[in-house]
Amino acid sequence: MPMLADPSQRYKPFRPTPYPARTWPNKENTTAPIWLSTDLRDGNQSLANPMSNAQKMRFFRHLCQIGFKEIEVSYPAASELDFAFCRELLDEKEIPDDVWIQVLTPAREDLIRRTFEAVAGMKHVIIHMYNATSCLFREVVFNNNREETIQLAVSHTKLVRELAEQYAKSHGTTFRYEYSPETFSQTETEYAVEVCEAVKKTWFAGKGSVWADGRNEERIIFNLPATVEIFTPNILADQIEHFISLLTEREKCIISLHTHNDRGCAVAAAELGRLAGADRIEGTILGNGERTGNVDLVTLGMNLYSQGYAPNLDFSDMFSIIDTVTECTGLPVHPRHPYAGELVFTAFSGSHQDAIKKGFEAQQKREAQGDVRWDVPYLPIDPADVGCTYEAVIRVNSQSGKGGIAYIIKQVLSLDMPRRMQISFYRVIQELSEKTGKEITSKDITTAFRQTYHLGGSIYDGRIVLKSFITRDVQPSGDATPERSPSRNSHRIANLALSIDRLDRVDSPDRNNGADLHQTPKRLTAKVLIDGSLREISGEGNGPLSSLLDALQGDLGINLSIREYTEHGVGAGSDVKAATYVELIPSDADPKNKTKGGFWGVGVDADITASGLKAVMSAANGYAAAVDLDFD
Repeated sequence: MPMLADPSQRYKPFRPTPYPARTWPNKENTTAPIWLSTDLRDGNQSLANPMSNAQKMRFFRHLCQIGFKEIEVSYPAASELDFAFCRELLDEKEIPDDVWIQVLTPAREDLIRRTFEAVAGMKHVIIHMYNATSCLFREVVFNNNREETIQLAVSHTKLVRELAEQYAKSHGTTFRYEYSPETFSQTETEYAVEVCEAVKKTWFAGKGSVWADGRNEERIIFNLPATVEIFTPNILADQIEHFISLLTEREKCIISLHTHNDRGCAVAAAELGRLAGADRIEGTILGNGERTGNVDLVTLGMNLYSQGYAPNLDFSDMFSIIDTVTECTGLPVHPRHPYAGELVFTAFSGSHQDAIKKGFEAQQKREAQGDVRWDVPYLPIDPADVGCTYEAVIRVNSQSGKGGIAYIIKQVLSLDMPRRMQISFYRVIQELSEKTGKEITSKDITTAFRQTYHLGGSIYDGRIVLKSFITRDVQPSGDATPERSPSRNSHRIANLALSIDRLDRVDSPDRNNGADLHQTPKRLTAKVLIDGSLREISGEGNGPLSSLLDALQGDLGINLSIREYTEHGVGAGSDVKAATYVELIPSDADPKNKTKGGFWGVGVDADITASGLKAVMSAANGYAAAVDLDFD
């Protein structure tokens, strides 16, 4: 049957009791709630293939590791497996002393008694009992009126209290009690309060002889479940605040929420419910649960964290959490799942990548000055805080831009390309991406960079390879001084700034003016491989780079000049190297006309002179490939 043109023929909107006295919109969540994980109960019962007890044990241990102090482990009366799991937790001494075990039971005498048998001997136990209170369930499911529904809750609360007193004396267990008016969100609010008041009066009657120390743990827990999410989160917040406003002895009560995700608003409903006064949240890691799921505790906790408030749960190893959830439940995690998905911190868009790259650079500068506040575009938290490496932040496909590609090169190779070189290399990656139609990996990008600029070893060599070089001063008479081949220590990067300044002043065409004519001319002689054959070339110029360009022109017919030159250090201490970038253009081209791209090259070496010469040779190889030079 197709969707209805007029849905009102079949569906009616929920009409809540108006609550104009609401105050929750003006409040802020600044503290963590009391957390309860129900992965092993509610999460497990929603699985097509429920977890084995071995899987549940692994999950339980991980929940304790994350920091949960209250864990609902089973519905013990529902199956022998659930009952056995409770006993296994006790017999194997798996329960930390500060963790409360919660178990679920409906308001039925035989099931309540079986539930107490399952937890006998445990140190801290929460008995969670429920019965449905909404009009729909009262009339259709159970055929009870209001009074009968209250009596059901009261009589079975009295039984839970009696058994708790008995087992506390015989086994030394400390008990707490949670009562759920199931389908609370569809129950008349005043009636839900009436039910809970009757339960509270019954629970505390004569209880002082067992729990007389006045601890907060003594408080009764009222869980207000949105069993089925049928309206917007603001309505649930109104209901919760209204409920609390009518409840007596608030100091004796913990208000707990159990929101489901039928409308996709479970997280928002829980957050607004907390604003309305709730103390406790029940949910599952990554949101597994009936129908569309329970509230996602990772998202809730990390939302608090992103605002600067401690969630009191440790999600710093998100990958291990994902492994536990997927391997125990058999459910995949969506790649864009908040905080936990494989792609949640990943940008493919060029504009996003550029903003993130600039944000990281600004962040590093602030941190160097002692300001560690996080403020990076598109990233509400530092991915490293949940164990995500920065390599996963920017990934490349046909939608990506030069900023993201430059970021990857900088992260992996420590090379900070000049902006115009970024544009040039972007075209290389764009062509590769469009050709494959798939995502381009970080390895693909770095390999393409090495191949394009012949960097990283002999497997990436171009047609022209610089093997060695020497430089000499050339006197006005034409006689050269003794050989001045620089040693690897004579130009160490400890003198990087001075060396670069010399090279830049002499070799940049924009600065080759009369002020530099006093420089002593240089002669460079180099041994190079040309298509695998060793040859010697030589040339003269104001410095080593212009000398190499002169040699390339005179001996190989490559007539190029430098339009742009830049450099930076790579590494630190004794391992520091120089990275040099040059853009070569045909000598007869206008260097100021930058609309027409030249040929970029990069060189890396511990010797600043060698670094510059390698960069020139790298660019010359690009030119030779583009024009298909014949060196014969």
